[in-house]
Amino acid sequence: MTGLATPAANCPLCSRLAGFRTENRAAHPDWHNAPVESFGPLSARLLVVGLAPGLRGANRTARPFTGDFAGDLLYPTLAAHGFSSGEFGARADDGLSMVDCRITNAVRCVPPENRPTTGEFKACLPFLAAEIAAMPRLAVILALGKGAHDQVLRSTGALPLSARRFGHAAEHDLPNGLRLADSYHCSRYNTNTGRLTPAMFDAVIATVRARLDGLA
Repeated sequence: MTGLATPAANCPLCSRLAGFRTENRAAHPDWHNAPVESFGPLSARLLVVGLAPGLRGANRTARPFTGDFAGDLLYPTLAAHGFSSGEFGARADDGLSMVDCRITNAVRCVPPENRPTTGEFKACLPFLAAEIAAMPRLAVILALGKGAHDQVLRSTGALPLSARRFGHAAEHDLPNGLRLADSYHCSRYNTNTGRLTPAMFDAVIATVRARLDGLA
């Protein structure tokens, strides 16, 4: 995308992630196995920020939250509140398009065991900052999990982190005039353990919808 800094297909910034990417290319040559680009228009007022691509999800399909359980909860919930058009088919060519919503990850390459290191978060931070800066109508950022929450704060200069603590359904004003909303990550682990229920997640998206409708 013109004017937007994104990692190259063979991004060398994180040696551990580059090595993991190489291993996955050898094991699964038909998978994407590269940094995953954001999905949705830059003109959107909502930016959803996840942690990192899933190994068999976005790392395979090349679209955030597509092909794994997290997307099976995220996309239908967004659709229920008017943030997408078309039918979600859990694949990048299903024809789904986002409406006033863009989806990205704090770390763009899949990490082993879905756990980015501090250095990997730091290396990818400029890409998240560039993403936010490139969205002229952005009003609300939804962080899925504490990792995404902390990276949004760092990318917007909302420091110290302790001034805006992560909490499910919490909201925070950011120095640049944006609103940060928090949710537990919509992972299978969180839903299986009951930490996050579909109703809880729907309530967060409903609150975001109401805030944006109030700005219209």
